[in-house]
Amino acid sequence: MTERTRQAASAAQKKEITNRWLLSAPALVLIAVASVGPLLIVLLYSVLAPGSYGDVKWELSGQGWFNVFLSRDIFDDTISLADAHVTILWRSAKLAVITTVLCLIVGFPTAYFIASRAPHNRSIWLFLITIPFWTNMLIRGFAIQEMIRNEGLANTILMKLGIISAPIQMLYTDFAILLGMVYVHLPLMVLPLYASLEKLDFRLVEAGYDLYATRLKVLWRIIIPLVKPGIIAGSILVFIPALSSYVIPRILGGGKNLMVGNLIELQFGQGRNWPLGAALSITLVIIVLFAMLYYVKNAGKTGGGHA
Repeated sequence: MTERTRQAASAAQKKEITNRWLLSAPALVLIAVASVGPLLIVLLYSVLAPGSYGDVKWELSGQGWFNVFLSRDIFDDTISLADAHVTILWRSAKLAVITTVLCLIVGFPTAYFIASRAPHNRSIWLFLITIPFWTNMLIRGFAIQEMIRNEGLANTILMKLGIISAPIQMLYTDFAILLGMVYVHLPLMVLPLYASLEKLDFRLVEAGYDLYATRLKVLWRIIIPLVKPGIIAGSILVFIPALSSYVIPRILGGGKNLMVGNLIELQFGQGRNWPLGAALSITLVIIVLFAMLYYVKNAGKTGGGHA
């Protein structure tokens, strides 16, 4: 290839890259305005002073960030840990992790079952998995509430069977929130797992059995490593909305078992402390960002082509 040919090819490549950027410009501007813009406003609010009746004072202040984990006594100015905020953040993280684990435990065999069906039957099972998405999350939350309240379906059946003599208090507990979040977010785990399992070469599973591997070894040494990107993707898709969940804790927690999403809404509403609400929002974004970085790092190592 002559020097002139190389220069022409390089110029054509640069022109193609420029055209791609120009074609992507409207989408990039929309993302910047609709996503990055509001995030920058929240970040700005987090370093301003709170107003007397909501809103903010245009004075730089670190009080919002200070109050995320610490509190100052109004009488002697002593500094102590903000127990309520730490408890809510811990509850949110704990319930999000448990929700992710339970969705994985239930979703993996479900996805494996669908992927191992005949190709013409898989669409029917996927259709059944996606049906809950057709219903608003608020309605699904009320459906769970009707099932686990003291006079609900679960307690009624248990009492008629003689297993319990009095209704079990399930509503307005962490259990109720956990049950609701698992029900709502389970399809988000099943679909990425199915996408990975569908591409799995089941001849490798048969080869493992031919080499006298047990079912557990085949699962642990063959299936899980090959579908690991789907496991990570599903876990991230469940963990992020579960961590910032607002509707389900509000309905099933009854205002007594708050999560970080409810705490943020409380600061922008009744609390009238917008800088603190903004600081809590950015804290949540940082946690989600670390989760996404973990996913990108691990998906790159394991080969994202399976997901």
